[in-house]
Amino acid sequence: MQGSTELMVASNARRVGRIRINDPEEKVTARFAAGTLARIKSALGPKEPQSELLRIAVERELERRGK
Repeated sequence: MQGSTELMVASNARRVGRIRINDPEEKVTARFAAGTLARIKSALGPKEPQSELLRIAVERELERRGK
């Protein structure tokens, strides 16, 4: 294709980046007692996001309460 000025365009649109795991309407801000975030961060595994620990903790508590 030497000398061609045409652009190749995919026939299907693909999303790039992270897959959204939740609806933007599901965002929440939480306040914790002093020192809690430091405890959370010290409990994280290598490269584990803080948000993942919080999601797991909330799901476990909801299951415990039968919700």
